[in-house]
This record gives sequence, C-alpha cells and structure tokens, in this order.
Amino acid sequence: MPQPSKLPPEVFLGLVRQSGLIESEPLQAALKEILADTPDAGGSSEIAHALVKRHLLTRWQADKLLQGRHKGFLLGKYRLLSLLGTGGMSSVYLAEHRLMRRRVAIKVLPRAKVVGTSHLERFHREAQAVAALDHRNIVRAYDVDQEGDVHFLVMEYVAGRSLYEIISTEGPLEPVAAAEYVRQAAEGLQQAHKAGMVHRDIKPGNLLLDDRGTIKVLDLGLARFFDEKEESSVTKRHDEKVLGTADYLSPEQAIDSHTVDTRSDIYSLGCTLYFLLVGHPPFPEGTLANRLLAHQTREPASISMLRPQVPHGLISIAEKMMAKLPEDRFQSARDTATALTEWLTLNGGETWTEMNPVLGPAGPSSNTPPAVPATTVSSTPPAFPEVALQESLA
Repeated sequence: MPQPSKLPPEVFLGLVRQSGLIESEPLQAALKEILADTPDAGGSSEIAHALVKRHLLTRWQADKLLQGRHKGFLLGKYRLLSLLGTGGMSSVYLAEHRLMRRRVAIKVLPRAKVVGTSHLERFHREAQAVAALDHRNIVRAYDVDQEGDVHFLVMEYVAGRSLYEIISTEGPLEPVAAAEYVRQAAEGLQQAHKAGMVHRDIKPGNLLLDDRGTIKVLDLGLARFFDEKEESSVTKRHDEKVLGTADYLSPEQAIDSHTVDTRSDIYSLGCTLYFLLVGHPPFPEGTLANRLLAHQTREPASISMLRPQVPHGLISIAEKMMAKLPEDRFQSARDTATALTEWLTLNGGETWTEMNPVLGPAGPSSNTPPAVPATTVSSTPPAFPEVALQESLA
C-alpha cells in the first residue's frame, strides 16, 4: 500500500498526467474500473494503490507522486521503476525501456558530482571498462548516455540478491556453494584482469547471485587501467579518499591504492570467501584504522576454529588467497578458479560434477551451466524487485 497522503485526488491525478507515466486513455479506463469496483475509493492513496495493483504504477512511483513530485521518472528512452540503491557517488534505478519493455539497471551520476571533481571522469572510465567486457560472471553494460546534465550508465539488471544480503539474513553458506560462487567470481575477474583492469572493491555486496545460480561481479567503478601512467591517475589528481571497503581491503591497497595489481583483488576475494564460510569478515571489530592495520599485521581467527565442518582443503585455498604478501597468493584469478575447480571436483559431490561435466584443471569453466546453488537461497524475484544494493554501493 502506498504511503498515506493528504494530497487531494484531483491534484494527485494531475501529477500522474504530468509525469508521463500513464497515457491518458489507459488512465481513464483504470479510473472507471476503480470507481466501479470501489465507489468509496476517493482518496489519493486509495487511487494510487489501485493503480499499483493494476501494474500501471510501481509502488516507488506512487510514493513519489503522493509526495507531490511529477518529474524525474523518465530518463531518455527509459522509465524509472524503483530505486535499487544509493552510494556516495551515484544512484542505481530499476528501469524499463519505454518501447522494448526490457528491464535494465541505470546508474545515475548526481548533478552536483559532475563539476569540479573527478567523478565524471571516473564515471566515464567505468562505462568504458564495463562495455569492453562480455562475460557471464560480469554485469554487462548496454549503453552510456546523457540527458541534459544527467549522465547515466545502462546496465544488465540482475534479478537476485547480493551475497552480503544472503549471508546477513540466512547465515553462512555450505562450503560447496561458497566455493562455487567464489570460483565463478574468479572467472569474471580473470576476464577483467585480462582486459587490463583491477576491480579494487571486491566484497560480498558486489557479488550478485541471480535466479539461475550465476554470480555476477558488480561495480567496476573502481577499476583502473593498471598500465596508465601514475601521474594521470584520476584520484591522485584530485586528492580524493582511498576507495574500497576496509573489511576486504588488501594490505597493499590500504597503503597505496594507486599501485595495486590484480593480486589485490585475489586477497579481497579471499576475504569474501572467509565471510561466506563463517558469516563475518576476517577482522569484524575495531575502528577503520584498527581493521586496516589488522589486514597488514594480524592473522584472522581460523576458519576451522569458527566452523569446524569446513574442509581443510578449502580453508587452505582461502588462506592462500588472503596471504599478506602478494607473491604468496595465487598469482592470477585463473589460478584461483583452477584451485577451486580442483577442490570442487573432489569434494562437490555427484550433483556438482554432473552439472559441471567439463570442469577440471584443463577444462573451460566460463561457459558451463551454473553449479548447484546454496539450498538456503531463495531466488524468486518479486513483481517489482528492489534489490538491496546499499552495501555494494557503500
């Protein structure tokens, strides 16, 4: 039910017409049906609820209209359906192509961020980076556009949830599921690394599980072409904060985020595997400075102590991924995926091996069907899904 509103019905309907969300003929037909079905449905909230029920408005659209707003629902060729999440740099909306009816995610850069900072340059860098990638484990970019002074990126919409949300609500995953999801993420990262990019913000909130059991790596906005000259680094020129999330940040990235290589992503992915297995990051307590220091100087609590049922082979893989020195880790995302594939082949059981017959040390894995998902994960999306991406955008 949309939020209560004191807005007079005639004012609300005027806003609906001004918004361009519903054409005149369907609106009039719907109003006749509403009055016929519910003669006393004369309030704005009741009318809004009826329009949502008939799928002429989304709840988010209805709430905005009931607040007296009628602008901002249409962006170029797209109709905004709901707000998926917001972060310090941008907002992400679920949208629909106005003619093709295809649902997409649209990342919008706030107007205030365009002038005088590096955000616009970083935003365009993200568009260029993601558009160059085509991999089943990476969220695809379809278009980058501008409507007036609004800049936005049109991306694949993933109907599902982030691994952060899943673990936060349902607890740690079974070891086979955790290994499979991290394996898929490593495959996606390998494609990005091959294209010359470092993600620099790998964490559970940036790994989405779709309704087919496929992991999608989200938010390459922090990716940097690591062959560019240091003096041309966007964030160095503008003296901005080091980006990334402290709970998953590699030791070298905490010291200097501008010189990290692909092995930093492997460390962050190892911390993500730790989170999936035990339900919290390696160093969950303390201030930001405490946690950054811990990544450089301390070993996290043993997975075997926190969750004895996790096989030692998988623990060894996680520990190697989280080695303090880059040279002690797996040297590529491909090596990481191969190690996980070998472990899954031996420990994944008949279900996993039957669903992944070509997987193995020498077998291709980026084009195989999705492996068995965690049994606790619900993958049925709601009618107008509002995926919790706040963590991934933080």
